Amino acid sequence: MAFTVSVTTTTDTATINLAGELDAAGAPDFRQTIEKAAAAGVTHVVIRAHELTYMASAGLRSLVFARQKMGDDVRITVAGASESVARTIRQAGFDRSVTLTDE
Repeated sequence: MAFTVSVTTTTDTATINLAGELDAAGAPDFRQTIEKAAAAGVTHVVIRAHELTYMASAGLRSLVFARQKMGDDVRITVAGASESVARTIRQAGFDRSVTLTDE
């Protein structure tokens, strides 16, 4: 399944919808979306991963980039990740830098 990313921004929250496989091919699109969210000055980023079927190491690096780009004052939530995507995040220990929710 091809990777797609979209974002909607309110005053303080950027909601990023991910679908498909986040790998080396899709990572640049995700990073560009993070750049837009950072430029908007939001305080919370919600990454909706309900339709994300796979996350490769390049996708994990993109999450690390998001954490670094947004800074420590911005809360990042990964919502609705499949068990395999959540496991990838947990195994890397990145669940200490982002909040995983089932919502």
